[in-house]
Amino acid sequence: MDISIIIPAYNEEKRIKRTIEQYHHFFSDLEHECELVVVLNGCTDATQAIVTQLAAQLSSIYIVECPRAGKGLAVKMGFLNALTRDNDLIGFVDADAATAPDAFYQLVKHIGSDDGIIASRYMPGARIYPPRPWIKRWGSRVFYESLIWTLFGMNYYDYQCGAKVFTRTTIASIAPQLTIDQWAFDVELLYLCKLHRYTIREFPTVWHDQADSKLRIASGLRMLMNLVKLRFRLK
Repeated sequence: MDISIIIPAYNEEKRIKRTIEQYHHFFSDLEHECELVVVLNGCTDATQAIVTQLAAQLSSIYIVECPRAGKGLAVKMGFLNALTRDNDLIGFVDADAATAPDAFYQLVKHIGSDDGIIASRYMPGARIYPPRPWIKRWGSRVFYESLIWTLFGMNYYDYQCGAKVFTRTTIASIAPQLTIDQWAFDVELLYLCKLHRYTIREFPTVWHDQADSKLRIASGLRMLMNLVKLRFRLK
């Protein structure tokens, strides 16, 4: 089974080397053919130089340059790049290694006959290190997840976890239709899967919270606005 893993990287000079090396070495020891597609997402630091050096040393690393910052745009460009080569599964993971390679591999192992599988930090069996304050989870459930249910009729434990895997057929259908450049692109991705009647499994993961999260309050407000705009556009 051939796997393409998209890694969107926005100013990740402190973490990208470790993440690429961990994923490269882990999947090199398995029977799967695996490539890493690193999308340089409007970087202004040394991320590009670090990734370019790694690509010269390690096999099966592809670099995509995305001049504008935006995780949704970076993931879409990574999807489209992966579709130019042969693969069975196409997924993405955050550059900070909050999802370790072995946790990501659990998605690959358990996708089965489904069209996609998404990691969940909140469903029974999942673990987060260190544990998050209950108020943070409560706020997400009351506001964000309630809004998603109201607008889109979807009910997952976790929409935003940065580890998801899909079949090539699913991505070939969905990727050209993605429009959200920033946060909330996960919801658009899952809703398009729903409209296409694809089956998406949710799977409990092990998540290691990382410092320097790029999601701020202003980003959260834009995310909510994007959800409302998306619903009216896909009405």
